[in-house]
Amino acid sequence: MPEETTDQSNLDFLSFVDFAVGKTVDELPEADPVSMRLVLALHRVTSALVYDLESTVHRPSGWSWPGFRVLFVLWLAGPCEAKRVASLSGMSRSAVSALVNTLERDGLVTRRPNAGDRRAVDLELTDAGHDAIVSTYSAHNKREQTWTDALTASERLDLIRLLEKLASGTAAREAVKRS
Repeated sequence: MPEETTDQSNLDFLSFVDFAVGKTVDELPEADPVSMRLVLALHRVTSALVYDLESTVHRPSGWSWPGFRVLFVLWLAGPCEAKRVASLSGMSRSAVSALVNTLERDGLVTRRPNAGDRRAVDLELTDAGHDAIVSTYSAHNKREQTWTDALTASERLDLIRLLEKLASGTAAREAVKRS
């Protein structure tokens, strides 16, 4: 095992990326440091962003991040089958089903049997659910603005374009097929 040369006590959530890339390339020279850095940075920023939104906006509203995602889909897509909510929110059907139990108990969502398929369930926001997601999304969007203020308007558009390109790549398409 290589000798330890970096003071790990100074590492933090984001600086760990530099450390991790350096250590990995030292031990596995064939590793692609640029791809590794990109994926680690993307994951760490996403994790920090989700944690921030959940702790400052969603938990104070009584929801988890996944609960917010379900309400958000129903708000914008309207009433739809649970499997469609799962697909649009990027969650599993079982996760949506479990979340809907809580959201239904809290009076935010209703479920009813699908008219065309007795095995399927349709989900819909209640009036209280609609009011809750609208008011919470306003706070959510203010946090989004705070995060994106670090970038110029042009940089924001460039990042959107690049992320959309990454999301339409072969690996992303394969991952979606597996879900």
